[in-house]
Amino acid sequence: MNLVHADPKTVLTGAHFMDGNHAACEGAIAAGANFAAGYPITPSTEIVERFAARAPLVGATFLQMEDELASSIAILGAAWGGAKSFTVTSGPGFSLMMEHIGFAAMTETPSVFVDVQRGGPSTGLPTLPAQADMMQARWGSHGDYEIIALSPSSPQECFDVMIDAFNFAERYRNPVFVMMDESVGHMTEKVVIPSADRVLLVPRRYTCLPPSEYLPFKPSPDGIPEMARMGQGYHFHVTGLTHDASGYPAINAQTQQELLSRLVGKIRNDADKIARAEERQIEDARIVLVAYGITARVALRAVQLAREERIPAGLLRPIVVWPFPEKRIRELAGQAKAFIVVEMNQGQIVHEVERGVAGRARTVLVPHAGGAVHRPEAILEVIREVAQWA
Repeated sequence: MNLVHADPKTVLTGAHFMDGNHAACEGAIAAGANFAAGYPITPSTEIVERFAARAPLVGATFLQMEDELASSIAILGAAWGGAKSFTVTSGPGFSLMMEHIGFAAMTETPSVFVDVQRGGPSTGLPTLPAQADMMQARWGSHGDYEIIALSPSSPQECFDVMIDAFNFAERYRNPVFVMMDESVGHMTEKVVIPSADRVLLVPRRYTCLPPSEYLPFKPSPDGIPEMARMGQGYHFHVTGLTHDASGYPAINAQTQQELLSRLVGKIRNDADKIARAEERQIEDARIVLVAYGITARVALRAVQLAREERIPAGLLRPIVVWPFPEKRIRELAGQAKAFIVVEMNQGQIVHEVERGVAGRARTVLVPHAGGAVHRPEAILEVIREVAQWA
C-alpha cells in the first residue's frame, strides 16, 4: 500500500515537554485526524481539550457531545463522511460506547477510540490509574469480531501509537483502540515530534469504480472493501444487520458465515504483521515478565534488580496487545521456566499468557487493584520466589 506524508502545517516538529494526553492529541493531529467528538471524563479530558484548541489552526472540527453514546456514533458518521475521526474516554464512558464499537466492526468503519484507564468498576477512582479495561476492549461488545489495541508506556509512545492506530484503522477498516492509563496520560516527559516527511500515513482506500459498478462491502483481494467518497453520487445502505456486498440486510446463515469469516479473518490472518512488542534482556531469561503500559516501566526496574542478584529475568512488553503476541509467547515458553504477568488489575492478560504457554511453563500473576502502581520491590519478591524452582 502506498504511504503519504503528514501535512507539515499540522505537525509541531521538535522537542517538547508534555504529558501523555497532550502527546496523544498531537499524534492524532499528525496522523491526519480532522474530527473528534467527546464528552468530558477524567483522566482523558486533556486530549480533547487540546484538540479543541488546536482544531481551528489545523482545519479540524471538535464537537463536545451530550454523552459518550453520542460521541461514539458521531465519529462513525464523520468517518463515512470522509473524516479521520476519534473519540476519547475512560472506563465508564468506554462501557457506554460498546454498542457503537460493535457497529464500527460490523460496518468496517475506520475509527480510533482512546481509553485512558482509571480504577473501577463503576465510578471507581476517577483520578487514579488502573489497567482493568483490557479484556473489555477485546470482548466488550457482543458477537464475533476482532479489534486492534495498542498500549503506550510513555508520553513519547502516546504520540507514536496514535499514528499507528490511525494507520491500522485505515489499513484494515476497523475500530482501533489506544489503551492508555492515568499514569501515562498525566506523566510529563520529553516528546520528540519528527518532521512531517518522516510521518508516514496510510491513506483511505477509495474506490475508482463509478457508482453504477460500486458495491460498498465487496472485498478487495486482501479481504477489505474500498470506501466511496461521499457527495459524488454513491448511494448505498450502511447497517449493523448482517449484510451482503451491496450493504443491504441478508438475514441468513450463509451470509453470516461469509461476512463474519471475513471480518475476523482480516485481522487474524495478519496478526503476525500487526503484533509488536519490546523485549528487554530476553535472550537468556529463565523468568519472563509480561507487562504493558505504566506497569511495564515498574516491571523493568524489577528485572534490573533481579539481574543484580544474578537471577536471569527479562521483560516482554506488548505494545500491540490485541492481537495478542501469542506466537512469541509460545516461542519463549520453550526457553523460560516461568512467566510472571504484572497487571494493574485482578488478572486479564494473564489468561492469554497461560493460553500461549499451554502448560510448558508456569504462569504467575502479580495483580494490583489500581489507585497506585506496583512497587518494583514487590515484583522482585515474586521473582525471587519463582527463581527458587525455575
